[in-house]
Amino acid sequence: METIWLSGAEWLAVLRIGLGLWWLESWRHKDKKTWFAGGGIGWAEGIAADHRWPFVRRGFDRIVKPRPRLMAYLVAYAELALGLGLIVGFLTPIALVCGLILNLIYLVLMIHDWGEQGQNLMMALISIVGLLAMSWQVWSVDKAFGLFL
Repeated sequence: METIWLSGAEWLAVLRIGLGLWWLESWRHKDKKTWFAGGGIGWAEGIAADHRWPFVRRGFDRIVKPRPRLMAYLVAYAELALGLGLIVGFLTPIALVCGLILNLIYLVLMIHDWGEQGQNLMMALISIVGLLAMSWQVWSVDKAFGLFL
């Protein structure tokens, strides 16, 4: 495979690092004070309550609603961990799968808001490409330690 400037594996690493920066930005731009005080979960509760698919409402009511503070921290720090893990390439396949799952959750929750879906679909696509093309082959902690060869 011929490419300009970098090898194919290096371009995949660029894609992985870019996805990591995107997750890091998702974490960075949150108003942490409002988010951890229940603002983010409260917003999601309103979306889930009016959702067209009953399983989303039921799932939110059973899993998230009883634990708003825990879920707020889980979402925020999952985004931070995904960002850092993908940037440095640490446990990359695990980070890609977890990021894909988180994007799919966001996609299902916000299915009616197509303005939000472009970001989730693109991040999910990059996760799939990064996973199937083994984007941890260069410029990663995984490569340095011989993980996931």
